[in-house]
Amino acid sequence: MSISPATLDINGPIATLSLNRPDARNALSISLLTELRARVDELAGRSDVTVVVLTGVGKAFCAGMDLRAVLDNHEQALQLLTTLADITIAIRSLPQVTVAKVNGAAIGGGCGLASVTDLCVTHADSRMGFPEVDLGVCPAVVAPWLVRKIGAGRARAVLLKGGLMSGSEAHDDGIVDHVVPTLAELDAFTGSLAQRLSAGGVRALRATKDLLNTIDGSMDREIVRRGAQLSASVLSTHDAQERLRAKMN
Repeated sequence: MSISPATLDINGPIATLSLNRPDARNALSISLLTELRARVDELAGRSDVTVVVLTGVGKAFCAGMDLRAVLDNHEQALQLLTTLADITIAIRSLPQVTVAKVNGAAIGGGCGLASVTDLCVTHADSRMGFPEVDLGVCPAVVAPWLVRKIGAGRARAVLLKGGLMSGSEAHDDGIVDHVVPTLAELDAFTGSLAQRLSAGGVRALRATKDLLNTIDGSMDREIVRRGAQLSASVLSTHDAQERLRAKMN
């Protein structure tokens, strides 16, 4: 029996949505994204769930794109990026309050998934960031979400600088909303936060989230989808392919 690369566990009003490719550090493959979208669509219809915790199985939250899937394969890269773009929109559109529990590395698209949730929690020593420009890639899918999260000026600095940062630094930049000192404290803190959020009025939470999405332009789906096309076109260039190949060696 095959194991799903994205799993959903529901405990009362709190659901845990897990990326489940631990051997690949939960890298974003087509199969993972397809299963993740199915679980997100399932959650969208659940009136009994108030809070969704998004996390990764194993030591990483999400290592970003599966590089082998996008090497010398423009069509597959476009499919992967388009699917990722649609999933970020779907996660943002969920009626439930979403919390990213960043238990380990959250890189590139993985950090983008953390940025699209309503709240993000991690520990001080996690590794986060957007190293796309270092790989010759344009972070066009995640850019709109990061701008909404931390503002245009800070997002410009983070995305153009590339590289990685600690969980504490990500908190200082506003990417992370809550940071705990150690990984050992993350589960308890996130559980307590989820319980606190789930105690709110369901209709009030959903109405407030819907209003905030409207105010900050989160429902502008086209800019995210255009970002997938732009990112795929840059990814197909010789420079990007050579940098990805060097990264994999």
